[in-house]
Amino acid sequence: MPDDRPVPLDEYPVHQVPLSMKYVATGDRNAYDRCIFHVLDHEGQALLILGLGVYPNLGVIDAYATLRLGDTLHAVRASDALRDDDRTDLGVGPLRILVERPLRDFVVSCEAAPDDPDGLSYEITWTADFPALWEPHHLQRRGGRLTLEGRRFVQAGHCDGWIRVGGREIRVQGWTGTRDRSWGVRPVPGEQGGRFAEEQPTEGFHWIWCPVRFEDRFLMVIVQEDADGHRSLNDATLVRPGHRDRQLGWPQAEITYHPGTRRPEHALVHLGDVRKPMELEVEVLTSSPLALGAGYPPADDWQHGTWQGRDWTDRRTYDLSREHPLAAFGVTDHAARFRLDGRVGHGIFEHGSFGRHDPSGFTGFDSVAP
Repeated sequence: MPDDRPVPLDEYPVHQVPLSMKYVATGDRNAYDRCIFHVLDHEGQALLILGLGVYPNLGVIDAYATLRLGDTLHAVRASDALRDDDRTDLGVGPLRILVERPLRDFVVSCEAAPDDPDGLSYEITWTADFPALWEPHHLQRRGGRLTLEGRRFVQAGHCDGWIRVGGREIRVQGWTGTRDRSWGVRPVPGEQGGRFAEEQPTEGFHWIWCPVRFEDRFLMVIVQEDADGHRSLNDATLVRPGHRDRQLGWPQAEITYHPGTRRPEHALVHLGDVRKPMELEVEVLTSSPLALGAGYPPADDWQHGTWQGRDWTDRRTYDLSREHPLAAFGVTDHAARFRLDGRVGHGIFEHGSFGRHDPSGFTGFDSVAP
């Protein structure tokens, strides 16, 4: 028999609609609420990516962590039935996110497996250096159907703690941290293609998501384009404490790809207005494809929101010295060094380019850089 009693969050004046906080205001199976954190050193030696998601209409909570060291990607994933009694408990299996001060201080952790003490584990304090910044409202349609509507904010800070793997301990001291928090409706695996997939096929998709932390400022760049270059998402904002956020116009990226691929090696992003143009130089240090270990499409071993049963945990490694075909059709997070206006910063150059993209000269899904 369903338990329809109030939940602890109902005690707080946070309601948006006349429903218990146990429920979301949509019956869409694709409703989601999740986060992603990045932790990276400044030499490209290590890139830790972790996140947690709730899918209230699917009854699923899941989390993941991936660590790239050299050519090995260590992954931990966990999934469970969503509990209604305490949504502030951000833990699944060995993975946990503790909100010590909202929008300021977090502790992210992963316990070692009892039967594999040399497997991936960590405990890291993530501390914000800049206020959180709203990203543009994200809408995506296929024909007449709304397939994605998300609200997001992004933030940058620094990280301290430790990571252990393979009998080795890595001290995390002053590393760069970025994070993204989003909720809304986003496609979850399980639906048939149907009419819209048949009549409105995806011709091309081009994406840049780029949070950069400098010592005294934070820059966020986001771009989404269709096959013909039509831009459906666009923003470039510079955040400086004590100053009004500065809008930097219509970012234009020149990306140098590794020959025979769509894997970026360098990029130059033109920012600013005609009065004072600026150039953001991007130097890729190391990379982590989100389709490997992190559960982003088109992963074939696990994707976010999919029911794996209760108390499911999976640990594995991926050899990144060899090609993984699926990774080429998913978004990749590149830890990068940035230069802007004489300053050096670090952050993430997240990029995905699939199918036709006229501005880049890509003609289809099999098209790559010369």
